[in-house]
Amino acid sequence: MPRTQDWLGRIADLREAERFIRLYHAENPGAGGQEARLRDVAREIARTGTYTHTADELVFGARVAWRNSSRCIGRLYWRSLRVRDRRDVSTAEGVALECVAHLREATGGGRIRPTVTVLAPDGPARPGPRILNDQLIRYAAHRSRDGSVTGDPRNLWLTDLARTLGWRGSAGGRFDVLPVIIQPGLGDPLLCNLPGDAVLEVPLEHPDYGWFAELELRWHAVPAISDMCLEIGGVCYPCAPFNGWYMGTEIGARNLADHDRYDLLGTVAERLGLDTSTERSLWRDHALVELNVAVLHSFERAGVTMTDHHTESRRFLTHLAKEEKAGRVCPADWSWIVPPLSGSATPVFHRYYDTSVLTPSFVHHR
Repeated sequence: MPRTQDWLGRIADLREAERFIRLYHAENPGAGGQEARLRDVAREIARTGTYTHTADELVFGARVAWRNSSRCIGRLYWRSLRVRDRRDVSTAEGVALECVAHLREATGGGRIRPTVTVLAPDGPARPGPRILNDQLIRYAAHRSRDGSVTGDPRNLWLTDLARTLGWRGSAGGRFDVLPVIIQPGLGDPLLCNLPGDAVLEVPLEHPDYGWFAELELRWHAVPAISDMCLEIGGVCYPCAPFNGWYMGTEIGARNLADHDRYDLLGTVAERLGLDTSTERSLWRDHALVELNVAVLHSFERAGVTMTDHHTESRRFLTHLAKEEKAGRVCPADWSWIVPPLSGSATPVFHRYYDTSVLTPSFVHHR
C-alpha cells in the first residue's frame, strides 16, 4: 500500500539516494560510472541537503515507480510511460498550465497515452507545489437544502473548498467539472478551470437498450491521479500527476455504481424491469453487468482507449511472469488487483501476491 510521508523540511536520505543510484546503474549498465555518480550525489547532499536527478534517472525512476505500484493492475506497459520533465516549474500558474498541457497530450484524441508530469521537488527549506484534487478531472457535488447531493458525493469536500476559494460553479448538473486546486510551496492556492478541449468525455449508451442514453450519463476519458508524491531515491516530487487508461469496471462497477458515488444500480434495475424486492433475484448483479456493458461499448464506439477486467487480469499475470523472470519482486495488493466485478472469474483471483513496499514509488502525503 502507498506509504504516508511528511517531506517538508527533510534532508534527502543518502542511503535512499545510494540505493536508487545502484538500482539505476544495475538496470542501465551503459549509463556510465556508478561510483563517480555516487560521489557526486553524496557531495551535493552534504552541500545542499538534496540532489538533482539527471533526466535519464528521472525517467527511469518514474517508470519504476509505476512498476512498483501495488494497487495497479495495468503495469505490463510500465516501460512506455511518457515522462514530462517540468522540474523547473514551481509557481501555481505554471503548474496550472502544465496540468492542462498534460491532459491534452495524454488524451491524444482518444488514444490515451500513459503520462506523468514531474514538477518542482520538495527541498530542505522550501516545499514544492501540490495539487489538492485526487484526480485532475473530478465532477462536482452540489448539496441541496434537503441534504440530497447532485453529482459525485465523493467530491463534496473538494466542491466546498473550491467554492470557498471563489469558484462560482454551475447550475448544479451531475457532471460539472471541478477546477484544479493548486497549492504552491509559498502563497495562496490557485483555482485552475480546465478548458473544454482538455477534458474529453464519453456519453454512455447501451448496445441493446435505447433507453440507456436517456439517463444522460457520461464519464471523462483520462484518469489522471494528482495528489500523490513521486518518491525517487530520497527526493519527493509532490506534484507529479500521472495517468494510464481506464479499466471499464473502475467506472461501471465503482464510480457509477457505488452507494456513496452515483448509486445507479437501482435506476438501471428499474429500467430493466428487474425484481428489486428480493436480493435472491440478483437484480444488483444483473444491473451491474449491463452498466459495465454500456461503459465498454460507449468507449469503444467513441474510439477512446479502455480495457476490460478479463483482458487486464491476463495481462497482469504476464507482467508478473516477466518480473519474476527478471529476478524482481512484483508487489501487489490483492484487494485492488482483483476486479470489482466477477472477480473469481479472472485468473488474478486465485493466488496470493508479494506485499513488499518498494521504491521508487508513488506515495500519499500526510
